[in-house]
Amino acid sequence: QVQLVESGGGLVQPGGSLRLSCAVSGFTLEYYAIGWFRQAPGKGREGVSFISSADGSTQYADSVKGRFTISRDNAKNTIFLQMNSVTPEDEAVYYCNLVPPVQSIWGQGTQVTVSS
Repeated sequence: QVQLVESGGGLVQPGGSLRLSCAVSGFTLEYYAIGWFRQAPGKGREGVSFISSADGSTQYADSVKGRFTISRDNAKNTIFLQMNSVTPEDEAVYYCNLVPPVQSIWGQGTQVTVSS
């Protein structure tokens, strides 16, 4: 059974940092491109960052480029999102999924709240 479990969200001050994790089970992570997505209140879900399976190349949305870093640990079947210099616009529920995303395996996500 494929399962994605996001964690690491919470309350962070503007300018602060947070590290999100996504634990994958039910398939071998190293064979798949995977990424982070987010959904802010009243908005649609958007792609934040992706990492390939082959060479680990990464892509970032313009809004997070230079502030967020995606990484993967294939041995632990886990991906991460290091979020630095967080802004109020980063407040959202963050999800991980394959790239392109598979609708049936969305997890519960992890809430990131940005407030001073």
